[in-house]
Amino acid sequence: MIELFSSETPNTRKISIMLEEIDYKFKVTKVDLSKGEQFSDEFRKISPFSKTPVIVDHENSKSIFESGAILIYLGEKSGKFYNTKDRNIINQWLMAQMGNVGPMIGQHHQFHYFNPGKSKFGEDKFFEQAKRIYGDLEERLSKEKYLAGEDYTIADIATWPWISRHEWHDIGLKSYKYLSDWYIKISNREAVIKGFDFMKNGAKIPQP
Repeated sequence: MIELFSSETPNTRKISIMLEEIDYKFKVTKVDLSKGEQFSDEFRKISPFSKTPVIVDHENSKSIFESGAILIYLGEKSGKFYNTKDRNIINQWLMAQMGNVGPMIGQHHQFHYFNPGKSKFGEDKFFEQAKRIYGDLEERLSKEKYLAGEDYTIADIATWPWISRHEWHDIGLKSYKYLSDWYIKISNREAVIKGFDFMKNGAKIPQP
């Protein structure tokens, strides 16, 4: 069984969605960020940077931190959504999410959604970064069915939860036809619906 150490964030939803997609049984262990539980000595043994998500695979007593590494691990373990033929392309789009989409949109959340009015420079800079990312994804998806090509992969699973907070972004997802179509297509997957509500608190996927 997989134990998922989690908080209700896009990065954790990548993993809960992947676990539902590959139909693996998993247990959710909540890490309360508001109480600083991520900084406990016990948690830092499996998460050196005090971040969620982390998984422990109790089948072989392995722990893995960093969401991209976890997706690769689960893709290799299950043989799903991490196809060998396209792995180089998948890796590029996965790393683009890890190094660009998540960090830039995450900063947009901080300045625009959580702390508006505290830094015009920060708000403007990261709004423009997030808007550029929407445009870059739109361009890619105007040419390909999914980020890595014809097939749904861990690159899509990694990126989709960040776009699922589109209501926070005030960019207008509906204005991006191909990105919006991709978002809706993935939103309708049964595993995505279940994985989105991994905390079992009735969380619903926001519509465009």
